[in-house]
Amino acid sequence: MKKSNVIYGIHPVSEALEASKTFEKVLIQKGLQIDNMRKLMPMLREASVPLQYVPKAKLDRITRKNHQGIIAYISPIEYANLEWLLPALYEKGETPLFVIADHITDVRNFGALCRSAECAGAHGIIIPARGAAQINEDAVKTSAGALLRIPVCKEKSLTDTAAFLQNSGVKVLGCHESGEAPYFAADLRMPLAIVMGAEDTGISPAMEEALDGSIHIPMAGSVGSLNVSAAASVVLFDAVRQRREV
Repeated sequence: MKKSNVIYGIHPVSEALEASKTFEKVLIQKGLQIDNMRKLMPMLREASVPLQYVPKAKLDRITRKNHQGIIAYISPIEYANLEWLLPALYEKGETPLFVIADHITDVRNFGALCRSAECAGAHGIIIPARGAAQINEDAVKTSAGALLRIPVCKEKSLTDTAAFLQNSGVKVLGCHESGEAPYFAADLRMPLAIVMGAEDTGISPAMEEALDGSIHIPMAGSVGSLNVSAAASVVLFDAVRQRREV
């Protein structure tokens, strides 16, 4: 990440919070006891900023300057509000198409996934507030700039978000190797959110229970699975095909 996206010190972090900057995460020195931090901590919690408590040595490796025990990473994007975004799509007469990235933590995989989604004309990417890839300069670069164009919604609970989507008329469909039906046999023309899991762990059990159904991509080779961004591309562009044939 570029240094311009890293700030350190109690006062600069406080100013960034007061200016409503979007934080990716904040690193705090373990055992830090400073009066000013007692005022800062409620502000960080109110803003739902992910916090990590780390040894001082880790902070020192990030910067040699006086960090005062706190380093913050500022997001290069502004997050979208799903509760505003979804009704706006319906009002414009569009059929929603979202990708839910279920705890995909690899930055480059996530960036490539966003590139695929933006190219397919998806209306947004939905990620969890915790356990998601950090949206930094590497993610933006891997996305070929798509992260600066496609709305990204950061949600506290993906299962609650799935329920909100379902109650709003959006079908939530998981894509994984053991999916119930091949993707081309599924109706992808309706308002849809496609759930893609991390390559190592797949879709989480909680999200699996929240799904309306699941699909798979038949494999003919010996490897057995696609990269998550490639898999998303297959399903997204079939959704595009189906919708254009209506």
